[in-house]
Amino acid sequence: MPHDVLRRVLDHLPADTPPDGPDGPVAVLERRIAGLLGTPSALFLPSGTMAQQVALRVHAERRGRRAFAAHPQTHLAVWEGQGHAVVHGLRLHPVGDRNAPLTLEALAEVAEPLAALVLELPQRDLGGRLPGWAELTAQVAWARDRGAAAHLDGARLWEAQTGYDRPLSEIAGLFDSVYVSLYKGLQGARGAVLAGDDELVAHADVWRRRLGGRIPDAWPLAAVALLGLDELLPRMPAFRDHAVALAAALNADGAARTVPEVPPTPLFHVHLPAAPGAVERAHAELLAETGVQLFGYLRSAPDPGRCSFEVSVGENAVELAPDEVAALVRELVTRAAARA
Repeated sequence: MPHDVLRRVLDHLPADTPPDGPDGPVAVLERRIAGLLGTPSALFLPSGTMAQQVALRVHAERRGRRAFAAHPQTHLAVWEGQGHAVVHGLRLHPVGDRNAPLTLEALAEVAEPLAALVLELPQRDLGGRLPGWAELTAQVAWARDRGAAAHLDGARLWEAQTGYDRPLSEIAGLFDSVYVSLYKGLQGARGAVLAGDDELVAHADVWRRRLGGRIPDAWPLAAVALLGLDELLPRMPAFRDHAVALAAALNADGAARTVPEVPPTPLFHVHLPAAPGAVERAHAELLAETGVQLFGYLRSAPDPGRCSFEVSVGENAVELAPDEVAALVRELVTRAAARA
């Protein structure tokens, strides 16, 4: 609840903290994330959408190229209103099967010069799947060999780190630019950070100003994010372990199945053998009866008799036992089938 968050922030913030300057929360946050990611610099931006577009605009201007490659279900295409094209005149070259992770073989078919290759870790719309480390490093090398930048859509990098079990700096060190979210896994109020070398960050700051993203009173957003770094980042491995336990219980029950079967991160999808409309109605009933919200929204499927939803394990989800969740999902499917 907002009241609880604000009280925790107040307790966490030193009483003599200035609102801005080198000791203000924004500057402290930028240094903290640059240190975690092992980059020379980092820049606060008010949204991930702006951070992604700024990063690609900078890479395009540095290389004199307008195209970038990414998976067909990249966040830039699905969730950002085509801002890269409308605002910046950049062109997405979608690569690979939209329902499978990106592969080096698919990238090999790209012939046009690129400003950047965008890789999302983990890939949210594919159930939080991660490429293997060898595959990831090969894809980054492919981009570099062709004069393209490697950009990490790391909105959930905090979660992805649990799948690789490598330092954040080692993962981020593969890339020319890294965007991280402050409000997903860290449960901040809003905001993002773009990290990279000094020149990239200075160039990005020019575009931040042009797009209206230099907010003079951003300290509350940074203060909440600093709280998340201290309280939630250390718990990511536990969140991942709980996701694995939840998925195991769901798959063992058999009423639904998860993708991936064994989540490498605290994120996975639950696929249901029921139509979306029937599931929505059944979920509304269960929520009213139990007070447990299983999902925020449903994803449709090519088969109209199936759908799925996303599970992102954080503080709230760990309060639910795996068997309890499996029983709720079974009841959801049973009620949905009765309404089909």
